[in-house]
Amino acid sequence: MSFRRFSGRLAVPACMLIALWIAWMGAAAAAPRAMELGSEIPLAEPSGGYVGKLQVTPEHGPVGTPLSVTGEGFPAEQDLTLVWRTVKGRWNVTIAEYHGREYTPAAYRVATIRSDKVGRISTNFIAPEDFGFLHDIVVQQDDQLLTQTAFNLEMTAKIVGAASGPIGAPIEIEVQGIGWRELEGSWVLLYDNKYTGFISTVTTGGTARFNVPATGHAGLHILEILHTDFGSPYRNTQQSPVPDRPQFKLGFTITPGEAMLPPAPAQQAQTMVRSLPSQGELIADPAFSGIDHPVVVAGSGFQPGKTYQLNWNTVVGNRMTSRGWEEVPRIVADAKADATGRTEFRFKAPDDLGGVHNLWVDAGGTKKAGSFWIAPTALPLDVERGPAGTTFKIHLKGVGWSETANIYTVVYDNAISGYACAFNSQGDIEIIMQATGEPGWHFIDLYPAIYKGKETRPNNYRLPQLTFADDHPGEDLPRFRFAFEVTKDGSVGLGQ
Repeated sequence: MSFRRFSGRLAVPACMLIALWIAWMGAAAAAPRAMELGSEIPLAEPSGGYVGKLQVTPEHGPVGTPLSVTGEGFPAEQDLTLVWRTVKGRWNVTIAEYHGREYTPAAYRVATIRSDKVGRISTNFIAPEDFGFLHDIVVQQDDQLLTQTAFNLEMTAKIVGAASGPIGAPIEIEVQGIGWRELEGSWVLLYDNKYTGFISTVTTGGTARFNVPATGHAGLHILEILHTDFGSPYRNTQQSPVPDRPQFKLGFTITPGEAMLPPAPAQQAQTMVRSLPSQGELIADPAFSGIDHPVVVAGSGFQPGKTYQLNWNTVVGNRMTSRGWEEVPRIVADAKADATGRTEFRFKAPDDLGGVHNLWVDAGGTKKAGSFWIAPTALPLDVERGPAGTTFKIHLKGVGWSETANIYTVVYDNAISGYACAFNSQGDIEIIMQATGEPGWHFIDLYPAIYKGKETRPNNYRLPQLTFADDHPGEDLPRFRFAFEVTKDGSVGLGQ
């Protein structure tokens, strides 16, 4: 079940809207991304005034809307270029710090159009999957902008797949047309009036895809998507200076039956890390793992028969005291070079902070360097069932230290419950919680988040990032999901 609210003046007759809607239903799934419209071209500028008139029909619509572009008053029998203008998004991060979002203008060739004998043009294309709200559609010739019009790419939100299922079922949500400007780019999810987390699309071009577990009683549950720039959901946007921003309400029905429980924590560990640094002279196998996993680091060009020590660099300290932090080395393995000068260092990944650790060997005054990545992992709950009030512990290892990796945020039954930091405890997080709620299964999600930074709008710090999988700044990090069963009696079940 999904509900959409559209604002704005109707630009075409009702019969045409119906026809366009039918066409959109078939075209939406095949809508290209903005960069797939055509080649990227330089942004053109007008010279000596605007030339011609341009119209797009309709003037607004969601991703996949069939667009008709017509124009007149252009140079006769000339090749002209139709262009879609947008932005490219990126997270501005360093190894340690978060500086915010950055967007740079971009233009993509939609089509080359030949004007007729009286300077008219006409073509069609599909509104692409892109950042939402206003986009310029431009006609240019070489590097000269002739004229332009605007199309408003509207937001949509829907549940992908089944809108019902047992408790614990993942509710798959897709939001398209999220904007990038202030008052258009920061959206949050509420589940049964409980704040769950924020949605970002900086590197995914306006599209968010994520899931949350179905929690609560059997029956209908309401998920809302609202805008806010300041962390807490903005509940009366209809009375704001920009009252026509959309609000979305989605329905999911929990059906009776056996709960859908998350996989064991070990099965939730990452099998791929997209942000691995390039290997150096020292090659680690594997290139990443959780703590205590066997690692082999190999290198060549050493003096045969000589023993060398492998150094492991780590960060020690915190951001909260005058002590600060520093990078320090320690020896994790030694090995003797064979007759060919090849050396293999064998050790277990240290119980340490997550993220990249520089490796190096002093090879007679010069350093041979490499790196290894520790990925966060989770242990099973120490207690998995018991009556309301039962204390249980969530335990993570290998959590990072940068401003984009040093905390995990806690969500209990789709409601924010706080955050936990791993920097001072060298990657180790222990969260002591109490079971609450009615008898039955309750779900606890740990999401990556942004700890701090220089950005002020939007203010998404220390909040669960629901779109972590596709759009987390800096490190590629996992989410961990747990389930606790509140019982009616006094029995307590230990974790596995």
